[in-house]
Order: sequence, then structure tokens, then C-alpha cells
Amino acid sequence: MHLGVALAIAVVFLLAAAAVWLGRRLLTRSVAGLDLVSAENRAMVEARARQVINALTFVAYGAAAVASVSWALSEIGVGAPAWRPRDLAMWAMTHGLRIAAVVAGAFITLRTTHLVIAQLEYKAARTVTGSADPERLRRAATISGIASKLIASVIWAIAGLIVLRELSIDVVPILTGAGIAGLALGLGAQNMVRDLIAGFFMILEDQVRIGDQVRVNGVAGSVQEINLRTTVLRDVEGAVHVFSNGAITTLANLSKDFAYAIVDVGIAREADLDEAMTVLREIGSAMQRDPAFAPVLLAPIEVLGIEAMGATRVTIRTRFKAMPLKHGDVARELRRRIVAEFGARGIAGGG
Repeated sequence: MHLGVALAIAVVFLLAAAAVWLGRRLLTRSVAGLDLVSAENRAMVEARARQVINALTFVAYGAAAVASVSWALSEIGVGAPAWRPRDLAMWAMTHGLRIAAVVAGAFITLRTTHLVIAQLEYKAARTVTGSADPERLRRAATISGIASKLIASVIWAIAGLIVLRELSIDVVPILTGAGIAGLALGLGAQNMVRDLIAGFFMILEDQVRIGDQVRVNGVAGSVQEINLRTTVLRDVEGAVHVFSNGAITTLANLSKDFAYAIVDVGIAREADLDEAMTVLREIGSAMQRDPAFAPVLLAPIEVLGIEAMGATRVTIRTRFKAMPLKHGDVARELRRRIVAEFGARGIAGGG
């Protein structure tokens, strides 16, 4: 009988080793075949894959150890443990190992889910031609971030309930209390429910994404985080602003699809306006031919005409249609070229 148990334990550990080998082989082959965006992305995915393999190894051998200890204890006739030092050690070898296996299994599931979400994010950011689209990349990053947080919460909640059952704690009253608390929270915390609903529709309608330049309730900045309840902005001074989604009354996305680089040019009233406008169009054409700026410019420069008139100064407004988040660079380069070209041609600025 003891020989049979020993053989069974050996078989269990061999099966665990085979499962680890097969899992490592399949995961390594899957990662190698992924169509990732960059070397940095591949390094990140490979690091997560190694974490999954390590956790898989722990779970496989942990499960084998639990089975082996259970068979050995049943063979020698050990029944339910009492809380004595010897029995406490036996409890740790049974329930303790099960708890460790549950935690490791949750970790494996979470890491595997992150791998899948990361791959879906990279695929969602690619266009039909295979190139990365910044617009789609920001939207994919926004959705994947929220999905990762939600899935992590669900996985750890389920793992926590299983661990409580292994600790002989009845989870039914906990679930009942959580349901009652959730109902009371839903009825009483109307602002929170409003924030969650507003955040859901803001993400569903693709109103804003991580990395966008936006103006929320009069505050301009870059979107750092988008959650179901809050939106986090960082302004040009580095200050972080947190807005409840339900409290957002005005939202202006300054970088969705495209952006305009607007430059107002002041010249003296006595200067030749037609010549100045011609020079501005020439400067815009030169920027479109420049390899450094041609990829980010989406249309020829627009000289909109006189924007304002003063006693000694006339303001001409120009506008360049550019890719999102690139309009600032385009505007600064346009100003630099205008100053240099107007100075070279003797076109006087207004006082």
C-alpha cells in the first residue's frame, strides 16, 4: 500500500513537471509569434510571460504537494486536525497549500489576462496597413486600462472568497451583507452612481482618451487617467486636477482627430498687407515641403485675413491643420520662420 502511494506521488509530480514544460512551451511560442508594435512592447510582454511561467510552476508543484500530503495523511489515518502544534503544521500542509495555490492561480489568471489585453491593445492600435495610429493607440490604452482594473478586482474578489472558505469562514453572510450594502450605497450615493454612469458613456462615446489635450470646466491640461468615476488632468504647470465625471459640465477635446496651429501675426498699418499674406503662404508651403514637418501637416496653411486692427498695428491670423498633439510644435516653428522671413524682406511689425 505504501509503495502504491509512493508511485502515485511520483506520477503526480511527473504530471506537474509535464504541465509546466507544456505551459512554458506554449506560452513561449505564443509570445514569439505575437505581432507587437515595438521592441519595448515585446520586452514588456516577455517579462509578463516569465511571471506567468513562474506562477504556473508554483501552482503545478504546489498542487502536486497538496495531493501528496493528502494521500499520505489519509494513508496513515490522520483525521480532522485540532489546533495543536502538530495538527497546525498538518493544516498548513493542506489548507495552507490550497490557499497558496489559489493566490498563485489568481496571479496566473491576472497576468495571462494582462497579456491578452496588451496584445488586443496593440492590435487595436494598428491600421489596415499595419502602422500604429496615435488616435487608436490612445483609445486602446484608455479602454485597456479600465478593463485591467475591473478584471483585477473581480479575480481578487473571487480568490478572496475562496481563501475565506479555506479558513472555514462562512462567506454567505459576507455576500449578503455586501449585497445589502451595495443596495444602500446605490440608493444613497447618487453622486457616485452619476459619476459612474457619466464615466461609462464618456468612454463608450470616445469623448476623451489618455494623452489627449483637453479643457475640462475651464482647466486645460493633458489627460493622465480616465476611470469610471474620475478623470485626472495635469496642467502646463504640473498640477494634477481630479474631476468627478458626473461634475464635468464642459469638456473640450483639443486633440481629437486633428488640431489647428493658430498664429496671429502683427504688422505695421503702413506695411503692404498683400505682400505680407503672400509671404505667409510661401512660408507655409516651405514647411509642407520640409521632411521634418510634412508628416504632421494635414492641409496647406490658411491665411484667414485681418483679425484685429489697432492704431499702429494690424493682426493677420494664420492657421495650420496638424496631427493631434503636434500643433504646438507647428505653431512655434511657424512663428520662428515668420520672424526670420519678415526680417529678411523688411516687413515691419506693428508697435
